[in-house]
Amino acid sequence: MPFKDLALDPRLLRSIQHLGFDKPTEIQQEAIPAVMVGRDLIVSSQTGSGKTLAYLLPMMQRLLKSRALSKQDARALILAPTRELAKQVYAQLRLLVSNTPVTAALIVGGENFNDQEKILKRQPTIVVATPGRFVDHLEHKTLFLQGLEMLILDEADRMLDLGFLPQLTVINKAADHRLRQTMLFSATLDHAEVDNLALALLKNPYRVAIGAGYQQHQDIEQQFFLADNLSHKEALLSHFLQQPDIKQLIMFTATRADAERLTSVCEAAGFTAVGLSGKLSQQQRNSVMQQFATGKFQVLVTTDLASRGLDLLQVSHVINFDLPKHPEEYVHRIGRTGRAGAKGRAISLVGPKDWPSLQNIEAFLRQAIEFSVVDALPARFSGIVAPLKHAKVAAKGGAAATVAKPRPAKPGSAKTKAPVFFEGGDDGSGPVRRKK
Repeated sequence: MPFKDLALDPRLLRSIQHLGFDKPTEIQQEAIPAVMVGRDLIVSSQTGSGKTLAYLLPMMQRLLKSRALSKQDARALILAPTRELAKQVYAQLRLLVSNTPVTAALIVGGENFNDQEKILKRQPTIVVATPGRFVDHLEHKTLFLQGLEMLILDEADRMLDLGFLPQLTVINKAADHRLRQTMLFSATLDHAEVDNLALALLKNPYRVAIGAGYQQHQDIEQQFFLADNLSHKEALLSHFLQQPDIKQLIMFTATRADAERLTSVCEAAGFTAVGLSGKLSQQQRNSVMQQFATGKFQVLVTTDLASRGLDLLQVSHVINFDLPKHPEEYVHRIGRTGRAGAKGRAISLVGPKDWPSLQNIEAFLRQAIEFSVVDALPARFSGIVAPLKHAKVAAKGGAAATVAKPRPAKPGSAKTKAPVFFEGGDDGSGPVRRKK
């Protein structure tokens, strides 16, 4: 199905052609027609599936083809959990609003409140925002939502994990009228709070689920390597930095200090590298991401700030120098590569401190993880075996048998190709809560 069969406005078709897209992805084919006939929508999909255009295109179609409910209020509001994701969405939106009467504004934390107030007084048609800063403007009566026609929640699960439910409730109440159309996008629908939010916000929604979170992503090769200690990890890293096919690389680490140190390691290996961490100001972070996106730097070393929402097509490799605490973050980290049909490689280094995280990832992916080995840098560490837990099991005749917990997989030379996932940046502004 080509895009022209979706009956989109010619101006939108020209923008799509300019972006280089010929036909809609599976999620776009499912979502766009449903939204264009006025249905509320709830969606989960794998990363790189074209989710952002799946809501931007039908939103723009409605704004171009229908009369506004209000001459003053914003007609559409797109909420994202973090500044980085909001900026990514806004960048794509700007391409679609060009050569149309539609205007857009970006409202996120870390920016000057008074400057944002001036922007909102210009009465933008669409606002892209993070929930916290947007509610600040609501409370200061900088804007109103009585005329809001479309409410879109991108990465709703992440917003809930970051504690934004009170803000989402306020926004929903401020724009609670029968003519509002709502779209909710989540990395997973297997989330009790997401279900509750959907019940509160959506009316008889059309559901779209494209791939489960644990399903294998064919375009990403995933490998896990055991490491004895920090020095061994750095030796393995030096080995992988010699790969000739690296275009751009994102490396994830646990702490700010490691991000700074490993940036120097990459520079010593001959790469142009830059570090990103929560200690940078918003302006500095914006500058770092812009320079990486334009190719000024080959390597970005970061904490989970860049794990979500970044559509960087030149990222050929992702290295998890440290595994994340939550398995969902592993999914989003490696989803920064293998995008838009390109091939990607995700390498994870697993030391003793990473072992609990590895077990969580293994359970989330629903498959045993096998380890690859660098022949010149074999590991002595082979995993942590928990004390045997014996469970009493009733046997024939009332006798008791014992069942031992299976031991972890041993290292081998096999390469692991495991799942990937859903799309979706953590800006370090709030703690991540575990799902109940």
